[in-house]
Amino acid sequence: MISCWLFPRKLVITTKRERRITRIYRRVTLSRVLQTSALMLAIFLAICFISLTIGSVPIGIGRTFQSLLDVLTGGHSLSSQENLIIFSVRLPRIIFAGIVGASLSLGGVVFQALLRNPLADPYVLGISGGSALGAIIGILIGASSFYLGVPLLAFVGALATVFLVFIVSGGNRGALHDNSLLLSGVVVNAFFSAAILFFLSIANSMELHSITFWLMGDLSRASVQEIGVAAVCLLIVFVLLYRQALQLNLIVQGEETALQMGINVERSRQWILIVTSLITAVAVSLSGIIGFVGIMVPHMMRLVFGSDHRLLMPVSVLFGASFLAAADTVARVIVAPAELPVGVITALCGAPYFIFLLKRKGN
Repeated sequence: MISCWLFPRKLVITTKRERRITRIYRRVTLSRVLQTSALMLAIFLAICFISLTIGSVPIGIGRTFQSLLDVLTGGHSLSSQENLIIFSVRLPRIIFAGIVGASLSLGGVVFQALLRNPLADPYVLGISGGSALGAIIGILIGASSFYLGVPLLAFVGALATVFLVFIVSGGNRGALHDNSLLLSGVVVNAFFSAAILFFLSIANSMELHSITFWLMGDLSRASVQEIGVAAVCLLIVFVLLYRQALQLNLIVQGEETALQMGINVERSRQWILIVTSLITAVAVSLSGIIGFVGIMVPHMMRLVFGSDHRLLMPVSVLFGASFLAAADTVARVIVAPAELPVGVITALCGAPYFIFLLKRKGN
């Protein structure tokens, strides 16, 4: 039923504008979406396999492949140490990196569509600042000694920020505008940045180290329960947002076009904004602040595959997972046996790309 709705065979055309939009829609078919998504999934699995072999303790490709076969056949070809490294250390971290990268990329796709701005990302509404402030408060009051203490407070901070920006920008009066959302996010982020600096100035050395790693993005502490929660949230939100792919296409074309096609723009924008902010808040609360993923990945996929969200959303999710898994692998090995926060790698990749986007948009 969803496929018939998102990929209709017949469309009623009454105006020239609707005829132009219909031509755009017909470029993307269900078979193309499935084939392209399968290719991106294969790329992600290949990166995951390579990442399993790389680390401060290298494990050969053959032995890694044999360990995966042992899971299916019940064999015991590898030593207990190698099995521990692959299945208890590297594999959970790689899966978690993929989930976080997919979540941030999904948020970037939707925020760029809602705000009609290719430079927007999941942090444009101040979600990162609110999450960071919540996590820092949790670290300072000793919430890390409790299960999910710091991530829970980070999630509460991100969620509070979403509703704060929503109210400040006029969402409580039934009207959301691009400029008001952006300005509200900037103002809220500035306030949270000042609060973060205050708490950093009063933290002791041990707390400061934990706070610094969290602010730069850290994927090394993910538990199986946290990975499961993040995966379920990503799956649910992706299904909900993918059902709105045609509405996002119309919103990108302009509010007037969306209204003419029967879309309640304000109501759709508010609902999509809240749902997208939730998945972003989940990702940030568990992984810390990992910048530029939400900017780079959607824009790169838009250049390659076009702007139809029926195709753009799944390929951005899968490529975002691949990108962050690869970036985390580099962060693990570039200064081995020490590790860099993955946010450092994404910033090194994202800053030049952000400059490229500014130059391209200026031209």
